[in-house]
Amino acid sequence: MSGTSLDGIDVAMVRTDGEATVQRGASRTFPYETSQRRLLKDAIEEARSLTNRNARPGCLAAVERQITEWHATAVESFSRELNLTASEIDVIGFHGQTVLHQPEKHLTVQLGDGPTLARRLGRRVVYDMRAADVAAGGQGAPLAPAYHRALASNIHERPVAFVNIGGVANVTWLGDDDSLLAFDTGPGNALLNDWAMRHTGVPQDMNGALALKGRVSEKMLEAALASPFFEQSPPKSLDRDSFANVSLAGLSPEDGAATLVAFTKSAIMLANDWFPAPPKRWIVCGGGRHNPAIMSRLRNGPLIFQTAEEAGFDGDAMEAEAWAYLAVRSLRGLPITFPGTTKAPRPMTGGVLALPEKP
Repeated sequence: MSGTSLDGIDVAMVRTDGEATVQRGASRTFPYETSQRRLLKDAIEEARSLTNRNARPGCLAAVERQITEWHATAVESFSRELNLTASEIDVIGFHGQTVLHQPEKHLTVQLGDGPTLARRLGRRVVYDMRAADVAAGGQGAPLAPAYHRALASNIHERPVAFVNIGGVANVTWLGDDDSLLAFDTGPGNALLNDWAMRHTGVPQDMNGALALKGRVSEKMLEAALASPFFEQSPPKSLDRDSFANVSLAGLSPEDGAATLVAFTKSAIMLANDWFPAPPKRWIVCGGGRHNPAIMSRLRNGPLIFQTAEEAGFDGDAMEAEAWAYLAVRSLRGLPITFPGTTKAPRPMTGGVLALPEKP
């Protein structure tokens, strides 16, 4: 299960050995209501002052309980729809909600109570998958590259890149020999969603309506791209609000949206500078691929960008599928992060196993 964005909870079924065998099953997204998104934003704001990843001051303890309950309800609804029995669910990979990510301070915080979820659902739960990597000096993100490698086992056109455009955008580069390089590229949808909410009251730029009508402020785009982040060699990662101070002062809602879309696209293109060889194609997953303005920008050039669906995958379910896959790898003691994906000192397993109470 994935709850990394403020859009909703993704649930997906995967049958896997945690290596190259992956059979993708059904999936479902449970969108957050406005009141739930408001609670999550309050939690993100509250978490800004955290220095201890286990502390839950202010609203954080209550929000964590609610997040856990929301995920339990999502799994129960999903199971009812598919007529799943408890025995058909071996393990649940639980991401929870990221409220703070500062790997430079060895600090990453995901709200979600794994033991409570395990008791609530009566199934094993693997959670807190970033912590071990960050504690060892890694970035703790992105975590999906191991799953991207499994999905790409039948893609013979290499190198290939997976681009996930969520709140933050990240890329996984896969070479001919299955070598991995992965890192956050820059903003994804978070800045654009916040901008749309502020100016339209809708928490996203629906169908790219704002951005497609706007003109890019080249001056403000240039200033945003001057961030030192883009000079840092990968692997590297970002917090959702790492670029929240980007100035769009004086821009209309349309021009601001167009400039933010151009920022997302330009940051993705800068990833090319770090690849050992250029990808022959880019596979776009995450919510950003639903925005026509973003996809139009990416496809306006000589590089081949295709959606996850065009490549035979499910871009909405991919992150939830990845968490199921990583949970199995964690159970088997297989690495989920690598020096080339998080700057971990060595290939590392991760995650904490929570067992349900016996009857």
